[in-house]
Amino acid sequence: MTTGDGMGAAGTADAESAASRRRAPHPSRASRGRGATAAQSIYQQLRAEIMTLKRKPGEPVIEKDLLQTYGVSRTPVREAVRQLAGEGLLEVFPQSGTFVARIPLANLPESMRLRTALEETTARYAAQRATPQQVARLQDLIARQRVAAETGDAEAFHRADEEFHAAIADVAGLPGVWTLIQQVKVQIDRYRRLTLPDPGRMVRLVDEHATAVTAIAEHRPDAAEAAIKLHLEKLAAEFGERSKQLPDYFIADP
Repeated sequence: MTTGDGMGAAGTADAESAASRRRAPHPSRASRGRGATAAQSIYQQLRAEIMTLKRKPGEPVIEKDLLQTYGVSRTPVREAVRQLAGEGLLEVFPQSGTFVARIPLANLPESMRLRTALEETTARYAAQRATPQQVARLQDLIARQRVAAETGDAEAFHRADEEFHAAIADVAGLPGVWTLIQQVKVQIDRYRRLTLPDPGRMVRLVDEHATAVTAIAEHRPDAAEAAIKLHLEKLAAEFGERSKQLPDYFIADP
């Protein structure tokens, strides 16, 4: 009786131990998960600092500083750096260090042509499909941009601008095209942030956006397409001039 009870208790304990082992994550898998999460967090924060020009083109990125800032091991930091280098936002020189990539001037015109072609398409389809509710949403975003322009809040303006262009793609029924546009315009966005503080610039951009929305609201596809094309081509026309004003921020060769 006693022996039987002892074996039963041992069997129960073994079963509970096995169940516990099944529930607990494998140590190596758990470590990889934590490392991946840390790397993604560092990637997102570093990327935001680069895209907003908090970290200037050409500025060194010191690994030791990142380790201290984020309180992590080298592995997630190096993974984040690898991702950003793959996007062309960091440059890694084995003998010299890691630097915020300068804006590749030669690549900007091609990127802008691609973006313009895609956004002409979304504007045209938006003008064909827009409902009153969707037009009201676009007008709300215009109002937000206008407030940001009047107060000189470039960061708020940029956020509203991004939402505006994404909303046009949604109205067009082409949200996947906006995903492509975001990939195409990474370096354009860095360039554009340099221009937003220019006197009167944000106000002009709001007016250009408003022209596109009017055409969309009136279901005039040709006019909507033309408005977006003109809006984006004006930015492209300034690439060379801006690089002369801030030569250290740009690199001529792709």
